[in-house]
Amino acid sequence: MRGNGTTARAIRPRTWLLALLTALTAVLATACASGDERPRVVVTTNILGDVTREIVGDEADVTVLMKPNADPHSFGLSAAQAAELERADLVVYNGLGLEENVLRHVDAAREAGVATFAAGEAADPLTFQAHDDGGPEEGAGQPDPHFWTDPDRVRRAAGLIAGQVVEHVDGVDEKTVRDNAARYDEELADLTTWMERSFDTVPEDNRALVTNHHVFGYLAERFGFRVIGAVVPSGTTLASPSSSDLRSLTEAMEDAGVRTVFADSSQPTRLAEVLRTELGGQVRVVKLYSESLTERGGGADTYVRMMRANTTAMTDGLTAG
Repeated sequence: MRGNGTTARAIRPRTWLLALLTALTAVLATACASGDERPRVVVTTNILGDVTREIVGDEADVTVLMKPNADPHSFGLSAAQAAELERADLVVYNGLGLEENVLRHVDAAREAGVATFAAGEAADPLTFQAHDDGGPEEGAGQPDPHFWTDPDRVRRAAGLIAGQVVEHVDGVDEKTVRDNAARYDEELADLTTWMERSFDTVPEDNRALVTNHHVFGYLAERFGFRVIGAVVPSGTTLASPSSSDLRSLTEAMEDAGVRTVFADSSQPTRLAEVLRTELGGQVRVVKLYSESLTERGGGADTYVRMMRANTTAMTDGLTAG
């Protein structure tokens, strides 16, 4: 009997341990399964990615394909990232030709049955116009994809993204998504008001913009600026200026009395530096975050912080003596 009791006592801990391991395995399996089943939203650019995350919150997994400080005109995807597009419940992208190396993957996802939303196409896009320097020579008359420089258009796009999430992403709580969108709409409205007050300090004669390439058309229209021209007379960073382009731009700058060039922070300022030589060194080059968010803590790691940083830099650059 003593031997049988010992055997029973030895067996019981093993049985208990086996039951515990079985329960843990079940819990882990359930967790993994639920993780696999979480709804997915994939966003191409990091600016739209930040806007989408504000709206989605914790209701779905949001994957942003474009890394911080990248150029939306030139960034590409790995095979794994391309596959993520086809596994998504919803793909949010800019459109209007912005993500030049990614759009074919978005098209493939759409053909595979994935819901896609082109935010730029829904934001009442402008077309590229000729400016004081005669540019942009490339893409004139084509839609301008840089709608995010107008926060009012971002408000419109954000509301539409919320509707797309509710419609196409199963498992999200509609009220939570709508509440997130309403809160973010208020934040964007406050941003617009603050930008208006800031730009009101810039004298009318100083409201002239020269940039690395044509990226601030929406901001110019919304806040009353003139676009004198760009170092690269195009809406894409993939174009290159000719000597005649630079000559036309420097002549336009001299006629307008402009001595400040705003250069994108994700691009080298070499082209803007050329203008210093052309105009006898009397040119200030001010960096802006025009095409991409930065890494966390980098000064422009959210859309709102990017726009506030740009507004401050532009206001300072155009009012400095």
